[in-house]
Amino acid sequence: MRIDWLQLLLRGTQALVFCAVVSVLNTLIWPKPGYLFLLVYALCIGIPCWLVLEFGRLLVPREYCYRSVKDSGHGWPTGWCGAGLTAAGIAVGFLGGRPLAAWLVNDISLPPRDMMLILVVTIAAGAAGSFYFYVRDAQSVLQAEAAAAERDAAQARLKLLQSQLEPHMLFNTLANLRALIGQDPAAARHMLDRMDGFLRTSLNASRATEHPLATEFARLHDYLALMSIRMGPRLSYALHLPQELGAQPVPPLLLQPLVENAIKHGLEPRVKGGHVEVSAAREGQQLVLTVRDTGVGFDLDLNASEPDDGEHFGLKQVFERVTSAYGNDGRVHVQSTFGAGAVVRITLPMASA
Repeated sequence: MRIDWLQLLLRGTQALVFCAVVSVLNTLIWPKPGYLFLLVYALCIGIPCWLVLEFGRLLVPREYCYRSVKDSGHGWPTGWCGAGLTAAGIAVGFLGGRPLAAWLVNDISLPPRDMMLILVVTIAAGAAGSFYFYVRDAQSVLQAEAAAAERDAAQARLKLLQSQLEPHMLFNTLANLRALIGQDPAAARHMLDRMDGFLRTSLNASRATEHPLATEFARLHDYLALMSIRMGPRLSYALHLPQELGAQPVPPLLLQPLVENAIKHGLEPRVKGGHVEVSAAREGQQLVLTVRDTGVGFDLDLNASEPDDGEHFGLKQVFERVTSAYGNDGRVHVQSTFGAGAVVRITLPMASA
C-alpha cells in the first residue's frame, strides 16, 4: 500500500485543528479546568484516536472502503467496518491517551464525574471526526462518478455528431460522382479510388474519439483531391501543418466539414472558383487551426455562439463538437463578409507532451 504522505499530513493537521476546536467547546461547557488543561486532554486522546483510524483503515479490504483517488484507491471504510474502526479508535484514544494527559497535567486522580464527561466528549468527538472523513470520501466518490458520467456523455455526443457528419459528406460526394460518370468516366474512376481511400481512413478514425492532427490533414488531402477531380482548375488548395504539431490530438472530422462548407457555399457559387487554405499553428499553450477561403462569403461574425439559422450545417457541427470536447477551453471564431471569403479560426488547448 502506497501512502500519500502529503494527504497524511493534511489530515493530521485537520485532526489537530479539530482537537483545538473541541477544546474551545469544552471550555465553554466546562470552564473550571481551563483551556490548556482541556487542550492537553483533547490532543492526547484525539491524536491516538486519529492514528488508529488513519492507519487502521489500510487493514480493511478495499471492497469495504470507498475508492479514493488520493490514496491509491483505498478510502474510508464503509458500513460495519467503519463503525468498528471508529469504536477501536475511540477506545485506544480514551484508554491510552487519558492516562498520558493526566500525567502531563499532573492530575492523576480525576473525579468520576469528570472521567465520565471526558468519556462522553471522546465518544462524541471520535464519532464526529470519523463521520467527517467518511462524508468527505463519499463526496469525493460521487464527484468522480459524476465527472466520469459527464465524460461518457460528451464522448457519446461526439460519436453522434460524427455519425451525422459522415453521411452528409458521403451523400454530397455520391451526388457529384453520379454526375461525373456520364461526363468523364475516367475521372469518375479516379474519384472512386480517392473515395475508397478516404472512406477507409474515415472508418478507422470513427473508432476513436480523437486522432493525431497529421491524420486529420491527411483526410483533408484526400477530400480535397476528390473535390478537385470534380471542380478541376476552379479549385486550388494548400495545407500547412508544421511537423512538430502533427502528433497533437484532435477530434476526428473537425476540419473536414469546414472545408466542405467553404467549397459548397463559398467556391462553387463563383464561376472562377477559388482557393482554400488550411493551416495549423501554435500560439503559447494553444493550438490554432484556421480554414480560409476566397469564396463568395456571407455576412457573419461569430465568436462565442453558434449559427442557429439552419443554413450552416458544417459550422454548427464544429461549434457543437468543440464545446463537447473542450468546454470553455475551446473556441471557434467565424468571420466572413459577403464577397470577401470567410475565415474560421479554432483555438484549442495544447495537449501535454
